[in-house]
Amino acid sequence: MLRPKRILAPTETPVTVEDAKCHLRVSTSEEDALIAGLIDTAVDSFDGRAGILGRCLVWQTWKAWCHGFPCGRSVRLPFPDVDAASVVVRYLDKAATEQTFPASGFNVFEDTSGAYVLRHPEGMWPATCDRPDAVSVEFRAGFGSAAEVPGPLKSAILLLVGHLYENREAVTQGARAGEMPLGAMHLAGPYRVRRL
Repeated sequence: MLRPKRILAPTETPVTVEDAKCHLRVSTSEEDALIAGLIDTAVDSFDGRAGILGRCLVWQTWKAWCHGFPCGRSVRLPFPDVDAASVVVRYLDKAATEQTFPASGFNVFEDTSGAYVLRHPEGMWPATCDRPDAVSVEFRAGFGSAAEVPGPLKSAILLLVGHLYENREAVTQGARAGEMPLGAMHLAGPYRVRRL
């Protein structure tokens, strides 16, 4: 599978500037822009393809490509928590013309490794041209809205925001620069996707 690409970013963050200001005990608006940037940095540390969780937090749309349909019935998606109704499977036929595989021909399931598209047993995957991006799957992933992100993950984000706010330069005493606060890792750990 080629590297997936986010094509529609979330419209909200799991925690707001007001949430972070309450956590930081900041009562003025002078540092709102700084705090908003720290929230973005903290969320990016957990969220999406590059995040340590290996999953999406708030609804966002991604696209993944593969060389062709697999020999088996399933196409593995790079994230869990996929909105099944949002999944669109497209492919380049032998003439390299884009086609859409009918939504009635597959279901979306999730196991301990994440989400996957499973073709119905009576159907067949169509033939594709010989290109690395012959098959694409577009989907929406995440826990849902910001309100639906689990509380421990919101707390982990706030802990990291607090760490970044208090340590605006590299941390050198007793910790490695850029190290994630232990409490944040403890809170986020149960939500981390473990690939087989």
